[in-house]
Amino acid sequence: MIRTYLNSFNLFSEEEIEAAAQLFEYRKLNKNDCLVVEGEPCKLIAFICSGVFRSFYLSETGVDHTFCFRFPNSLMAPYSAFLTGQPSVETVQAITDAELLVIHKKQLEGLVTDNSNWTKFLKLNAEHEYLELEKRFFQLQRDSAKQRYLSLLENQPEYIQQIPLQYLASYLGVTQRHLSRIRKEISF
Repeated sequence: MIRTYLNSFNLFSEEEIEAAAQLFEYRKLNKNDCLVVEGEPCKLIAFICSGVFRSFYLSETGVDHTFCFRFPNSLMAPYSAFLTGQPSVETVQAITDAELLVIHKKQLEGLVTDNSNWTKFLKLNAEHEYLELEKRFFQLQRDSAKQRYLSLLENQPEYIQQIPLQYLASYLGVTQRHLSRIRKEISF
């Protein structure tokens, strides 16, 4: 899977992909396990082979706010913590059993030092993260909760049933009761 993902960028030779793939280590997480916990540093990036993840933070009052879901065939990390070395402001949690391939920051930095295509790869990923953040921002500003839910259904239909209602409601910025009404409206 990681080989196919890296190959999709059309930056690397087969030998470069093979060498990089050897640096990733397999990790299995059970449902509710955390890859990174708020307040801890992040020194790795993970490629999701299987499973669904959420990123969330706790408010000052202890309320859990889900702001992002991650699905298979994508990279994930608390990006700002990974870049800066500062403690993470978010927790990344498996909401299903999951399988990952992880690479440590030092290994990734070694790849960048040895081959400028890795800098391009990281730039493309940073651009993708920015676009996702911007899309999420505008969804929250412009779209109704129903529109946001429909967008999630359209883009990730095979995983939506695996996400607990309280996390979906938090992500959409509504109560679970409101989410239930939205789902009833859509099913008719």
